[in-house]
Amino acid sequence: MKSINWQGYRIIAWVGQALLAIFVIFAAMQGNWSNALALVLFLIASFIFVVRDDKLPTLFDFFFVLAALLNATGWVWGLFGMPGPYDEIVHAYTTFAITLALSFLVYSSMLNVFRNHTLLYLVTITSFGIAIGALWEVTEWSAGKILNTEVIESLDDTIIDLVMDSLGAGLAALISLWALRHWTSRNAKTENSQSESYS
Repeated sequence: MKSINWQGYRIIAWVGQALLAIFVIFAAMQGNWSNALALVLFLIASFIFVVRDDKLPTLFDFFFVLAALLNATGWVWGLFGMPGPYDEIVHAYTTFAITLALSFLVYSSMLNVFRNHTLLYLVTITSFGIAIGALWEVTEWSAGKILNTEVIESLDDTIIDLVMDSLGAGLAALISLWALRHWTSRNAKTENSQSESYS
């Protein structure tokens, strides 16, 4: 299995960035400015994650860019409104990818502490992801009011989205715990080798 910091993930993430830029152009050519704006925001957010190469495992960059591409595909080709589970899958996966990346950035100073408190870490990251999902639902509701368009179909749609967000957050917590053990042991080895070279 490849390392969570394999540089191939970063290359794939940059390819994903190029595809996102193409989707922005495609949405603009369609005259769909709200989609183009949303895609630009995803492009900027994913770019920030990719360039912060020292703060995140490259696998997380890849996951985040893939989430951006899934959302971009849904917006450009109108897949969210079509029958089928596309919306639910994208909700779960996007929450998973965002939670995974943001949890490492937000809790980076506490990663070594969390390493010895597995249950606390899982609960913290899952709760963090559920909060992100809830904020996303508020954003969708607000966008519907501001843009005077139907973003949220019904209360059932919102609850299903929150359930999928919660599943994504729980999966992110498990993957994050696995990555945390690799990441902190890698950083510990780096620090040890640096201290040995100075002594």
